[in-house]
Amino acid sequence: MESIQKLSHYIEDWLTKYIKKSKMKGFVVGVSGGIDSAVTSTICARTGYPTLCLEMGIHQNISQISKARKHIQWLEENFKNVSHQYLSLTKLFDEFCYTLPKGIDGNKKNLALANSRARLRMTTLYYFSSINNYLVAGTGNKVEDFGIGFYTKYGDGGVDISPIADLMKSEVFVLAKYFNVIEDIQKSDPTDGLWDDDRTDEDQIGATYDEIEFIMKNIDKKSNEVLTTRQEKVYEIYKNLNSKNKHKMKPIPVCKVPASLKNSI
Repeated sequence: MESIQKLSHYIEDWLTKYIKKSKMKGFVVGVSGGIDSAVTSTICARTGYPTLCLEMGIHQNISQISKARKHIQWLEENFKNVSHQYLSLTKLFDEFCYTLPKGIDGNKKNLALANSRARLRMTTLYYFSSINNYLVAGTGNKVEDFGIGFYTKYGDGGVDISPIADLMKSEVFVLAKYFNVIEDIQKSDPTDGLWDDDRTDEDQIGATYDEIEFIMKNIDKKSNEVLTTRQEKVYEIYKNLNSKNKHKMKPIPVCKVPASLKNSI
């Protein structure tokens, strides 16, 4: 318990130091009803700075909306510095879809539209960030952000700070338990909420977070341990996703022009 308390205090102190240096006034967090946003919003609230929680449904499963709002209600009951906005972005998303060229179907279109949902939410977060002088707090964990790149570039990846991006998913769950996050969220299967069906993160990835974590923790270690057939498969999943999504994890490439060329203009 003491080690978890120290971890929580460390992240809270990090956030406090950062916001003081930035001269911003508070935090804005997108709350989805999942474990990552629940923990992130709780940590932000625990700093004492104003924390605005946004629930932004887009054709959202009612259970996800319910969990998000229950969590926000729980935060407001426990922290006087927490406020909320409940927003439906469904009409905005539908209008966006209506304006797109017709006759394009298939998996690429579906993925592009799923990512567009995340980017609409990012735009909404930054609207409230701008009018309040708040920092947008990211909710990605280490497996997603630096392992397999399981997030939308300029969507849920478009943030000012990432309080839990150095924590494995299992560590996020430990913090959730320490914070007494509502049981419905702690027991739910992780989902990004970007699809009309009930697919989970692990359905999309093809492996569980625990399996990916094992690979991430052991991939660079010189070990004589023989991987099982399943672990070999998960390793291939990890390697493929890490390679395919590496562009999300690295800084944007900048074309460095030699001074000799610029001086000759």
